[in-house]
Formats: sequence, structure tokens, C-alpha cells
Amino acid sequence: MRTQMVFGVLAALAAFAASAPSANAAEAAPDPSMQREFGAKLLVCNTCHGDNGVPKGPSIPIIWGQQENYLLKQLRDFEHGDRNAEVMTWMSKTLTQAELAPSATNIAKKAWPTRTANAAATPAPRGVAVCQSCHEAKFMGAVQAEGVTTPRLAGQTYEYLVEAMRRFADGERTNNADMVQIMKGISPADREAMARYLSTL
Repeated sequence: MRTQMVFGVLAALAAFAASAPSANAAEAAPDPSMQREFGAKLLVCNTCHGDNGVPKGPSIPIIWGQQENYLLKQLRDFEHGDRNAEVMTWMSKTLTQAELAPSATNIAKKAWPTRTANAAATPAPRGVAVCQSCHEAKFMGAVQAEGVTTPRLAGQTYEYLVEAMRRFADGERTNNADMVQIMKGISPADREAMARYLSTL
């Protein structure tokens, strides 16, 4: 009788273990290509940022192929109110905490949109070298020694770049204290020239 009870308990435990999700499955990151609701959330990004990575408006940044950790930081900054944009604040709060990092990964893996025509060579304006110390020699973005990731600037939209620089300089955008100080020290005319140059790369 006791042997039958032991086997009965073992059989019940085995059945429970088989029906329970594995630890790996429970810890697996959400995948927008496999989860319809998550995938639909990311499709909303295309409304502004474009189906092929080309933004629908000039003041909207290119995010396809952008630095992954930078994208993740911006999503978290929008979510926590450290960076303000009504649509992005809403979008970041629509994503679950588990979906934030996979969202950044998914977008970063996409190809930066190619240009339809070669831009005319523009000489580098004064002051742009200061950007290279953090954003990499070719302005492609990089992971800094302290772990912060800077975004790609090369080929970003002119309107977005010049407005982002102005917002840092005027203290309207404060989610990067270094950028606030750097942009305050650069004249509007020089910021405009820098933005125009970076957008042509």
C-alpha cells in the first residue's frame, strides 16, 4: 500500500512538472516576432518612424539601426518622465517592463535607411570635433568607459539634430547633463552648421 502511495505521489509530481512552464521559458525575453500583441505594439512605431526606417516627418529621428543601449535608455527616460514627448511617453508606458529591452534590440537590429542620392561633400564645421570624443570618429555612436552609450549622429535628420541641440542648450531636455553643458557653450549658428554637416554623412 505504501509503495503504491509513493508511486502515486511521484506520478502526480511528474505530471505537474510536465505541465508547468520551464524556468527558461518563464525567464525568456518577449519576442515581437512570436507574440502578436507585442509585435503589434512595435508596429505602432512605424506610424511616425516609418515602415522602412525613414521617418514620416523631418523632425522625427531615425531609430532603425540606432545604438541599442541608447534606445533602451530613451525608452526608460520617456517612461520615467526624464525626457518629454507626449507620444513617446505614452508608447513607453504601453510597453511592459519585460518588453522594453527586446523593443530596443528589435529596432537596433534593423538597417539604417540608405540614402536615395549621395549628398554633396560638406566641409566639417568648427566645433564638430567635440562630438567625436563621445560619438566616435565617424559619428556612429559608441559605448563609453562609464557604460553610457551615445547615439549615432551620422545621417540623422537635420531638423531633429538641430532641435535636439537647441533643447539641450536651452535646458528643455535634461536627460544627459554632459550634453546640456556642451550645447550651452556652442552658438546657435555653429549648432546649425554641425547639424547640417552630420545629416549629410
